[in-house]
This record gives sequence, C-alpha cells and structure tokens, in this order.
Amino acid sequence: MTAPVPSSPSCPHARGPVPLSGPRFQTDPGRLYRELRRDHGAVAPVVLDGDVPAWLVLDYRELHQVTSDPVLFSRDSDLWNQWDRIPADWPLLPMIGRKQPSILYTVGERHQQRAAMIATALESVDPFTLRRHAEGYADGLIDAFCGAGRTDIIAQYAMLLPVRVLVKIYGVPDEQGPGLVTALNDMIDGRERALAGQQHLAESMFGLIAAKRAEPGEDVVSRMLEDPSGFTDEEMAQDLMVMMAAGHQPTADWIGNSLRLMLTDERFAASLSGGRHSVAEAMNEVLWADTPSQNVAGRWASRDTHLGGRHIKAGDLLLLGLAAANADPQVHIDHTALTGGNSAHFSFGHGEHRCPFPAQEIAEVIARTGIEVLLDRLPDLDLAVPADALTRRPSPWLRGLTDLPVTFTPTPALGGTA
Repeated sequence: MTAPVPSSPSCPHARGPVPLSGPRFQTDPGRLYRELRRDHGAVAPVVLDGDVPAWLVLDYRELHQVTSDPVLFSRDSDLWNQWDRIPADWPLLPMIGRKQPSILYTVGERHQQRAAMIATALESVDPFTLRRHAEGYADGLIDAFCGAGRTDIIAQYAMLLPVRVLVKIYGVPDEQGPGLVTALNDMIDGRERALAGQQHLAESMFGLIAAKRAEPGEDVVSRMLEDPSGFTDEEMAQDLMVMMAAGHQPTADWIGNSLRLMLTDERFAASLSGGRHSVAEAMNEVLWADTPSQNVAGRWASRDTHLGGRHIKAGDLLLLGLAAANADPQVHIDHTALTGGNSAHFSFGHGEHRCPFPAQEIAEVIARTGIEVLLDRLPDLDLAVPADALTRRPSPWLRGLTDLPVTFTPTPALGGTA
C-alpha cells in the first residue's frame, strides 16, 4: 500500500493519511468527510489502529463503482497485503476478519448460495407477527419507565428493542438477550473488549445451532438449517453472527438517530402528535444524513488499478465511506430539503454484498414500530438537555448516540406482554 507522493504543496493530494479514529467521529464526522474530500479528492488515504494503511472511498460515483465490481474489488480478505503487520490481538479483527467462513468474506457461487439461504429464512418471517412482537416488546420496555416522567431513550429503549425482537424470531432463549447486547456493542466499538465480545457471540450462536438441530422450531435458524446446500455449523454460526450484529446495532442507532432528529429539528415538530408519514420521513432522512452505518470494511483490490485519481495496488484495502457518499455534494445538493421517498442512499450497501432486502425490511419494521409505539404512548416527549449536549459513540464504523435523555408526562403502565 502506498501513500500519495505529491509533486508540490498545492497538490490536492498533498496531505498525509488521516487516522480513522478519534473524537471527531463523536462530534462532526460530516465536516471531517468534507475536509477529506477537499484535501484528498474522491479516495482518501487513512490509517487504522496500529498505523495500518487503507483507502476511504468518499464519493458516490466511486463507491458505486467499487460495489458494482466484485471481481476487481473483492470481498475476499485473504487478498489483503497487510496481514503480516496485523497482530493476533488487533482490536479491529472482529470488523476485518481473515479466513472467517461467513457470508461477508465469501465470493462467487458460494456467496450466492449463502445469500439465497439467508434471504429465504428471513422471508419466512411473517410481517404481521414481526410487528406484533415489536409492539409487545416496545410496550414492555416503555412500561418500565413510563411512570417516571423521564428516561434515557438509548439505554432503556433503543438499545434493548431490536435484539429482543431478533432473539424471538431467531429462536434464541430470551435470557441470552442482555449478554448478546453487551457482546455486540463490544465488537462494534472495536476497543479492548472487541475480541471477547466476538467470542461470546460465537459461543452463543454455536449453542443455538446445536439446540435447533436437536429440536427445530418455527424460527429463522431452524429454516436456515433446512437449506440443502450443505453448510457447516461453523458457516452457519458465522452467518448468524453477521445477521445478529447487522440486525441489532444499526437498527438501535436508526431508532435513536431518528428520534433525535424528530426532537431537535423543527421540520418534524408536528410528528410528535403521532403523524405516521413524518416518522417515515425522519427515518429516511437519517439514512441519508445521519446513517448508522458510517464506514464499512471493506473491499480488496484483486489487481493494480486506478480509482478516483489514485493508484490502488493489488491487495490494498478500500473502506466504503457510506456516510460520506450519501453527503456527496454532487448527489445530495440541498441539505435543507427533506429526502422524501428517495432511497438511493448507500446506507444498506450496494451490489451483491448489500444488506439482503428481507433483512432491510425486518430492520425497518422494528425501527418504525419502536418509534411509533413510543410516540403513541408518550406524545409529549421532549429532549431533557440542549441538543448540542448530546454525544456520540467514538466508533468510526457505526454512528449512534451515547444517550438521549427525555422528559414526558408520567403515564400508567399497560402491563401487556410480547
């Protein structure tokens, strides 16, 4: 991997690689991406933990090019030319794995088979049953704090709802939910607990597969096990880890980011009276302007090539700058106007490795139901702190709030069950 060698200080590529970490991801990553685009163009050199080099694809056109060519820009992480520099305890290994037999790193026909298996299993989830589960768990969570008149929406609601619904439809025992939330957060934050979180999630998924082989049920995992393609337990467990991680945390952040928008942006003030259309608009606006999935690792160049004026060497890692591409001024010009029904964002990826459509639908049902139930139950919900006091997690991968304190008129619990 090579860093650019500018011919003069005025060259737009003159500045050196930028660390893909630090407090700016908590404060204003949008400004950071704009500065990267200004200083480096469509593809910027960055460094990961341990000064490991990579490229961050910032512009919409270049990101579309990368995700549309799975041969030149492969998902096969074995191609990476930096593996000899990666220690066994590197905290980003859960995000950038080697020889992980999951759908994330499988290519070609085998990837197509696995994608079909997962899509078929997820399509079996009845949308009405899914919404009923989401409503029931949402009501149960709200019952725990509705009488207090104040709560933290992130810790007491958004971070708990998606995993509870997923646990239900996947067939995971309810009591394992809290431990899975902790493990998933540790993995995604990419810090000292990342590998331990990955280990806990793996053990849980292997245990679930064994239980469903012994006693199948009406759930996603049992349907995955019915697939005739001959996947091993390890392949199944790896795919379930991906599905659980991708299904929980981004959905939790989608709920949190959408509620933040509705509580702080006057364009959505009317929505707090229960308007359904404005909830959908807020959720779509978030996917464009405040997407939970900021950056994704990644793609690896299968040969030397050029992208966005850069010389990309064989084996170089390209990180997909989803948030930056969504904000590309060539695509999203008027940032004051609502995006409406425009769904041409990259928040669910693009190409053959994008988020499966049934998984996207499940996430949308959980997030929208969670927001609607909350606003129905607590219609005078209001932010308890100034908007500029809200903080984000430091992760460059997923963008979500650390907390969202709110106040409301205390109401009695419903006492229902999911």
